[in-house]
Amino acid sequence: MTTTKKNPKNSDAENNLFAVAETSGRQYLFKVNKYYDLDRINAKEKEKITLKNILLIKDKNDISIGKPYIKNAKIEIEVMSHLRDKKIIVYKMRPKKKTRRKMGHRQELTRVMVKSITIEKGESKNSTKAESSKKSTTLKQEKS
Repeated sequence: MTTTKKNPKNSDAENNLFAVAETSGRQYLFKVNKYYDLDRINAKEKEKITLKNILLIKDKNDISIGKPYIKNAKIEIEVMSHLRDKKIIVYKMRPKKKTRRKMGHRQELTRVMVKSITIEKGESKNSTKAESSKKSTTLKQEKS
């Protein structure tokens, strides 16, 4: 009797797609079919939102880095629910002055699920730079 086990390294290699995007003033590493808690977004539940400030996308063998953002790249997310983070207690005290202040804060969050990470194939900046450098070298050779 033989049993076959899935190698976890191979399954990670198949789901190797991830992206770094900027939202809510922070940078997050997004993977498909995972949920994330972001700062509150003005959207209703089950609404789909597109993020366009993509800094990096890594596919199986390809890495795309933006300067500062990648053109034609997007992450589609779906709002799952709105919630509040755990309470944080802020306690301020000045010793020997009988001054004390205790405050609490709960951050408003939106839980989102990443549906897809896509980059539309077009002219990449790297190929454009390579072509322009080739043109400039050929122009210099023609001049001399």
